Amino acid sequence: MLRTFISPAIIRPLSANKSIAKRAFSTSFIQKSQAATGSTEEKRYEFILTETRGQVGLITLNRPKALNALCSDLFTEINDALRSYDKNDGIGAVVLTGSKKAFAAGADIKEMKDNTFVKTYKDNFLGHWAEMTEIKKPIIAAVNGYALGGGCELAMMCDIIYAGEKAIFGQPEIKLGIIPGAGGTQRLVKAVGKSKAMEMILTGNVNLNATEALNLGLVSKIVPADELVDEAVKTASVIASMSQPSVQMAKEAINKSFEVSLSAGLRWERVFFQSLFGTADQKEGMNAFVEKRPASFTHQ
Repeated sequence: MLRTFISPAIIRPLSANKSIAKRAFSTSFIQKSQAATGSTEEKRYEFILTETRGQVGLITLNRPKALNALCSDLFTEINDALRSYDKNDGIGAVVLTGSKKAFAAGADIKEMKDNTFVKTYKDNFLGHWAEMTEIKKPIIAAVNGYALGGGCELAMMCDIIYAGEKAIFGQPEIKLGIIPGAGGTQRLVKAVGKSKAMEMILTGNVNLNATEALNLGLVSKIVPADELVDEAVKTASVIASMSQPSVQMAKEAINKSFEVSLSAGLRWERVFFQSLFGTADQKEGMNAFVEKRPASFTHQ
């Protein structure tokens, strides 16, 4: 979470490259969702743009004047689009991105500044942010520019993070008299280690540039800003071409490793592995390997 304005003290990375790229936005305002029946309907959103690229769903945050600050309605729209893609048999993976200047500069502080404890507790404030972690299909965050506060937490809720050259990650909520509320204290430590997570969260002014994020394991690849979304879509397309039962079970097994003991995680993995021998894709994949031909998966 973070307020909608950015101060120099907040955005300074450890070894800052302070030049900022120009904004870039998708021009598609139409999102085609496919229900379980396979029927499609057009849907128009206020705060996000959506489009389909082959077997990949693309979601672009679209609050440019607020540097893509994460208001409640924006997250509701993200969840709705993700659920539609999750039900769509023609989609195998999703890419989530923002603009070149800001992936998301934090939560919308104007929206939350007058909240009270009782209200936030009774309404489970920010609880709906976590709904995206229930999506079965892999989500790749393509992060250009600022990913601060809630923006950093949003990226970490995705399964893979690609960073543009000017990406900046940080958790400066402590400067607002609060702490991260959407996973920052839990996911960041698993990505960068306890000491660095403590330093970032407790000081609020230690941010990571793209190279630092890569070296610490927060992101898996750095890509030139102009190529970032295309590179993320390329990887998502590779994932989408694989057997979807296998992809989704692999995602679930990896995520389980953060929540259960090693012995329990190994048991989950083994059961998933064994269960895939009941799928048509396992037969196709292994037969294709033996016959030295590309596999043609049916996701069954």
